[in-house]
Amino acid sequence: MSNGNNNNTARFNAARRVAIFGGTHGNEMSGVTLVNLWMQNSAEIQRKGVEIKPFIANPKAVEKCVRYVDTDLNRAFTQENLSATGGEDLPYEVQRAQEINRMFGPKGSAEAYDVIFDLHNTTSNMGCTLILESSKDSFNLQMMNYIKKAFAPSSCLVLLNEHPLLKYSTSRSVAKHPVGLEVGPQPQGVLRSNIFDAMRVILKHALDFISLFNEGMEFPACTVEVFRVLERMDYPRDANGNIIAMVHPNLQDCDWEPLNPGDPMFQTFDGKSIHYQGSSTVYPTFINEAAYYEKQQAFVTTRRETLAASAIRKA
Repeated sequence: MSNGNNNNTARFNAARRVAIFGGTHGNEMSGVTLVNLWMQNSAEIQRKGVEIKPFIANPKAVEKCVRYVDTDLNRAFTQENLSATGGEDLPYEVQRAQEINRMFGPKGSAEAYDVIFDLHNTTSNMGCTLILESSKDSFNLQMMNYIKKAFAPSSCLVLLNEHPLLKYSTSRSVAKHPVGLEVGPQPQGVLRSNIFDAMRVILKHALDFISLFNEGMEFPACTVEVFRVLERMDYPRDANGNIIAMVHPNLQDCDWEPLNPGDPMFQTFDGKSIHYQGSSTVYPTFINEAAYYEKQQAFVTTRRETLAASAIRKA
């Protein structure tokens, strides 16, 4: 999509090719179930003049109901992996990343899909969260503003991850406009009706936005509150790397709530509190996420910011 400024209005080509990924992680059941449903009957997600493709991203992991088989597909879309040779000797998810890049990319090219929605569940008490990969993407900012307003009075927050060290190469990053949707809390391998319904409604609003944009509606300049990823916090560990403390009960399930310097953060097995030593208030999220134990992450800290999105209309 071209992004030329004209009277401060950003112009984007119509979004004609849209994909909805479920099962990037094979045990996150809302996306898996919705995508399987829509592959059987896509009437609910069809919009005039848009090709919308529901797609199971990691079928082997879905079949086994595990996050991944060899390596995390949602970290696999590096240039190194996408250009790796070795065919069937490569890890399954690297092969799959190459296949997805051929189907929906190539990543960074004019031929890439316009939008990919990637549906995820978290075990953390995050509620509904849209994940933004670039603060400069006015199209996605406008879409997220539209979704937040349509979804009100229910809450849908925006997590911005463009941290140079903490940003990762997602399956959705193949598209021109990648959109992550994270809904929780939901245990791995479990379907909860409230989480399923929320994900379904948010996706409906997202597709409605694309439809309105394609029909020529202009979206005026707006601001969007986001939570910008700052730091990854690990569990306290001993010299052998074993965890020696848990998320503190005052912090558990308190995603998006302020964590102030001096607040308890972890609790050791003998009941001692470990306090947050940062210099300013932060907003933790992905607190005690089950899938992140292997990634040495207890939670991420974020800072609340307001981003400005320019007006947009179809080129």
